[in-house]
Amino acid sequence: MPKVSSVIVPYATYLRVYEPLAAFPEPERDHWARYARRPDRPSYQDELRRALADLAPTPPVPVPVHESEDAFVLDVDGVVCVCPWRTRLRGWLALEELSEELPPPVLDAVLPPVLRRQAAQDYERWLAINPDARPWIRTATWQVPINWFVLVSDEEREYDKGDSVDGPPVLRYRTPMVQARRRVARGLRALREAMDEGPLIDGLVDVGRWLEEFHPRSLVELDYGGLVHALPAGALEDDHSAADVAEGIAALRRGDGTAAGAAYARLVERWRSVRDLRSAN
Repeated sequence: MPKVSSVIVPYATYLRVYEPLAAFPEPERDHWARYARRPDRPSYQDELRRALADLAPTPPVPVPVHESEDAFVLDVDGVVCVCPWRTRLRGWLALEELSEELPPPVLDAVLPPVLRRQAAQDYERWLAINPDARPWIRTATWQVPINWFVLVSDEEREYDKGDSVDGPPVLRYRTPMVQARRRVARGLRALREAMDEGPLIDGLVDVGRWLEEFHPRSLVELDYGGLVHALPAGALEDDHSAADVAEGIAALRRGDGTAAGAAYARLVERWRSVRDLRSAN
């Protein structure tokens, strides 16, 4: 059975980019520099609670009225790097994706059409003023997209089994931006030489373009987030999905379709339990 936490965590995973302070223009740079010195910075659980609180009222608030001024902060070899939440922008983007995932009757029951139209109009007006805006965080539910694993290596894997005192388990990867971009380029070459265009290639192209928007000295983080609660006991410790993806791409580069297929089969089998949970009542 999946490990149960006292904190309700949606089964979401995250791909984050932490940029150095030098990447931000003033006065935003000064804001993040002061923010990074705060001892009471909120966690991703706090961000999650705020988002869930907005959905509790009747009618719900699908997108925050004001943009968040919070961020995640890391010290990368002595350089302060921040990953702004940009919760409002991500809310608009998630709302667009939701309309593609849910059938109209279910979507109307969750978020009435009038709320979705108002949110869409607000986004259009905001986007006209901020045409180059992009999120520092990408989110996926009930999965880690295969193309995300291309960005990292098994050597960068960080696993903490957690406990009742320290909190839930953590599984994540962190890699320098230059490495992530290099792996995207190599992966695309191998895939395009081995197969026709398809969802895997399209997804990797998309995430590669997104990475190009950020400072070259940024850090990329793949975080299993709340999905750790959906994986069976022992599965996290044995999860080396990034290694399987790397092995599959290396096999394609060698022209070894059999080895590539075996690596992909291991990946599919490992994630079967999560896929089954997603469709369970």
